[in-house]
Amino acid sequence: MRFQVLDIIPHFADPVTGRRVSTAERLAQTVLSAERAEQFGFDSFAVGERHAGRFVSSAPSVVLGAIAARTSRIRLQSGVTVLSILDPVRVAEDYATVDQLARGRLELTIGKGNELQQYPLFGLQIDDQWDLLAEKYALLRRLWREEAVTAEAGAFTRALEGVTTVPRPFAGAPRVWHGSATTLASAALAGRWGDPLFSANAIQPLRNYAVLIGHYRDEYARHGHDPRFAYVGAGSGSLFIADTTAEAKRLYGPVYDAIVAATNVPGNNTPFRDIDHAIAEGPALVGSPQQIIDKIARFHGAFGHDLQSVSLPTTVPFEQQLEILERFATEVVPALRDALPSTLWGPHDPFAGRPSAFGATSPDASAAVESARSAATAPGAALLVS
Repeated sequence: MRFQVLDIIPHFADPVTGRRVSTAERLAQTVLSAERAEQFGFDSFAVGERHAGRFVSSAPSVVLGAIAARTSRIRLQSGVTVLSILDPVRVAEDYATVDQLARGRLELTIGKGNELQQYPLFGLQIDDQWDLLAEKYALLRRLWREEAVTAEAGAFTRALEGVTTVPRPFAGAPRVWHGSATTLASAALAGRWGDPLFSANAIQPLRNYAVLIGHYRDEYARHGHDPRFAYVGAGSGSLFIADTTAEAKRLYGPVYDAIVAATNVPGNNTPFRDIDHAIAEGPALVGSPQQIIDKIARFHGAFGHDLQSVSLPTTVPFEQQLEILERFATEVVPALRDALPSTLWGPHDPFAGRPSAFGATSPDASAAVESARSAATAPGAALLVS
């Protein structure tokens, strides 16, 4: 199994203390979290995209560019790029630029997003979201794979005549994942093109995501793709590690419940009543290291996924977030990485030909942690920690 840290850059106040960092601090935390994730041996770091609500992730390519300049090994992903509302030419340019800065470490994750307010913001109709995504993705594929692209106008894309987007990607078209939170359409689109699927696994019961992933694998096979490469990623709910589950619930339960109460709106609603319900039946990774190991193994039993993504509890003090990241890297990842093997990002991965993105093995966890601690005490490091 491979491991990712995902930050959709929420900018909430701590619902218990009322404290909220500045926008500049919050963005700096994202960059520093990516640095630490690399030092701790994570395989990838993803930045989300939101254009409404209390998030500061409206320009993920800019943030990923900053991360590319501060890292050298970890893969960089979007999570997700809301392609339905964007210009495919601009997406091709922006993310090829990130790919060049990262020397081939970029992989894109596309989707229609789960924020309903973003469609009127961009002058689009929510009823068109799936058609927008399918049409724009077909064009994006061509822009990254071909030069002098000529295309007739579509329902949602303009005509192009001999267009070559620049810069070109670093070493061929980056891999594109398809993100899906609750519906089958993105899973079907991924299966049609033979691309990997990223299941949010964040706000619904486990069985719902198992149905979505099953549909993806059926569509992948129906379109004649090799089932060995039907890679699946899975997100998770809140991550909070403590010595015992009781302690984790005591420390994080009030925060979780307050956040759910504030964000349980159409498009992003959860059926879980409270922290106990979310731990028992939902995707929240809250508890002792062993409980989290067991829960991810249970996810894998339902999904057979290759990539596990986690998100830090961004309203708690940043130093505490980094401690949770370290504990996950040293106390959870080693128990799962070898027990649940995957060919993703290995020598048998079809994208193994993209240089710099493959061949680097994850560092030993203890050595990675020591390296990260040394970096944290380096001159200037404290400037990024709130």
